Amino acid sequence: MHTDFRRASVLPLLTLAVFSACSDSNAPDAPPPEKVEAALVRARNAAGALAPQLMGALGEALGAGGPVKALEVCQMRAPQIASAVGAEQQLEIGRTALRVRNPSNAADEWERGVLEDFAQRLTAGADANSLEAHSVEAQDGGWRVRWMRGIVLQPLCATCHGEELAPDLRAELARRYPSDQATGFKPGELRGAFTASVTIPRG
Repeated sequence: MHTDFRRASVLPLLTLAVFSACSDSNAPDAPPPEKVEAALVRARNAAGALAPQLMGALGEALGAGGPVKALEVCQMRAPQIASAVGAEQQLEIGRTALRVRNPSNAADEWERGVLEDFAQRLTAGADANSLEAHSVEAQDGGWRVRWMRGIVLQPLCATCHGEELAPDLRAELARRYPSDQATGFKPGELRGAFTASVTIPRG
């Protein structure tokens, strides 16, 4: 099961991108490569910390109250967990997808392009662990490193995102998320991606 929430922002406001070529580390207005790599390490660490905490919270909720209880965790706990992880790594961290549960989590143009590329590569047989991309964008006072890593649906996640849902869960989804698009997935399919943003100041 994967939660749907937007980035937990703790700042004002990804390999050069396997997908995106919108940045060039050798360009005059580019951050030092070592700073880009440091930003990517922070993004990977944040995702590496976020995933097990979310899965742990969801597993506890499923054991205590079933899928309906897990929806409550998705809605309430997930943003809190993401906020804490983002604060620790000093970045923005969250998840997005092509088909979201909460419309506020919808991918922007760059994220959608990356997600579409991830889906094509996964279908073509790519290793799920290779689904990573980043870009570097100039902004006032520095640069913004954007990073994404694909997430494939795990068997546990099919409880709330799979093809067959319990009737009480369908009813609760309709109540909480009337525009839900995040069902009908099979384990191993692309569910979405972690998405992070790190600011590199100039100087």
